[in-house]
Amino acid sequence: MTTTTIKLDHPIAVDGVEVTELTLRRPKVRDVRAADKSSGSDGAREIRLFANLCEQTPAAMEELDMADYLKIQEAYQDFLSPKKT
Repeated sequence: MTTTTIKLDHPIAVDGVEVTELTLRRPKVRDVRAADKSSGSDGAREIRLFANLCEQTPAAMEELDMADYLKIQEAYQDFLSPKKT
């Protein structure tokens, strides 16, 4: 399974442990469907999806600095972009 590691410019604490990087795995259709089933806004669904792909809780993802969150969004979009040969 392909993953990418995102180094956080602004580490977060998860259960008292400093997290300096997150590993995002490639999404599967089932990941998107599971996030879609959650109630809430589009933003809440995206947070749930990214939390699942990073093996974190949505609450941990909500603690991210926006600059780091944007890195996760970019990495996610890179997974969806067609690869050039």
